[in-house]
Amino acid sequence: MRLGFVVQRYGLEIGGGAELHCRWVAEHLAKYHRVEVLTTCAYDYITWANHYPPGPTQVGGVPVRRFRTWLQRHPVRFGRLSQRLFEDGGDRGLELRWLRSEGPFAPGLTRYLKRHRSDYDAVILFSYRYYTTYHALHACPERALLVPTAEPDPVVRLGIFREAFHRPRAIAYNSVEERELIQAESGNHEVAGEVVGVGTELPQQTDAQRFRQRYELLDPFLLYVGRIDQNKGCATLFEYFLRYREGSRRPLKLALIGKAVMALPRHPDILPLGFLGEQDKFDALAACELLVMPSPLESLSMVTLEAWALGKPALVNADCPVLKGQSIRSNAGLFYRNYDEFAACCDRLLTQPDLSRTLGQNGRRYFHDHYRWEVIEAKYERLLQAVQSGAA
Repeated sequence: MRLGFVVQRYGLEIGGGAELHCRWVAEHLAKYHRVEVLTTCAYDYITWANHYPPGPTQVGGVPVRRFRTWLQRHPVRFGRLSQRLFEDGGDRGLELRWLRSEGPFAPGLTRYLKRHRSDYDAVILFSYRYYTTYHALHACPERALLVPTAEPDPVVRLGIFREAFHRPRAIAYNSVEERELIQAESGNHEVAGEVVGVGTELPQQTDAQRFRQRYELLDPFLLYVGRIDQNKGCATLFEYFLRYREGSRRPLKLALIGKAVMALPRHPDILPLGFLGEQDKFDALAACELLVMPSPLESLSMVTLEAWALGKPALVNADCPVLKGQSIRSNAGLFYRNYDEFAACCDRLLTQPDLSRTLGQNGRRYFHDHYRWEVIEAKYERLLQAVQSGAA
């Protein structure tokens, strides 16, 4: 089959979220199909400023066609528009204006897809909430497989998106909770769909001791991996960790892997390591006591799946339906809503090695059953055949 992928950003330097999800799926399906990615020239998701040159290129052996963005997003103006829309409400016109401001505004991508849609047997669209995805979906609904990556925030309730969820031939959901959310908001039960998620690239081996020595981490440590951002729950994580650290008097560190977009506490037990390569990340997962995921909004946490693949337990924010739901289904993680629960979970996981080991084993089994690439690829193949045949 000839597959087109549409995503807002694409590049080896983009290390997480829906963009990495898209790249991994594109690279894996390229083993079986002719694949091309349609994306923008943007690297920065805040402004969508052009960074990469436009036109055809290759990334990781996959053909990529980039299109210029024609408007940079102004965060303050966009924030005011969002406040007006979500607090005061608005009509379809205001929603479309918000979508254009949300970006990335790359009308050339949509025009190209309209002219060349017959070049693709199916078009796989990532992240429902962006200008590129919305207009690409309207350009070729009869060929569209949507990967929405939706979270329970006000955006999913906008009228333009409730309508858009009825358009694709099929939907690849990241989780049971995401499917329930979208169906509850849009009533799109007639659209074929399957809970798919994404696999992950595991190294052949990990070396916990190498990581400890390289980063001088001799004490036990909790690990956070991802964008270090208030919206990811990091401020609360820092507050809870420092309070727990002071109260327990147990030697314990909090290691952070990822780009910081907020001020970090200056404390010897909070260790920002910056953006690390894949091998160092997996070595860190092998070395940590547990992975902590404080985010209240996720459609799927790839790093949580990676921790489970390595047999590590997770401690997650119970206010995130996806993280809580996956922790329950896997029986591989504990969850907290407040400081007292955070502290109690840390106590149990740090003082009961048998419990941590059992949770980690459960996580490894859950990953093997649901998130190996063989499983993910088979689910995509079923959905793609349905799109191509028109049976969806």
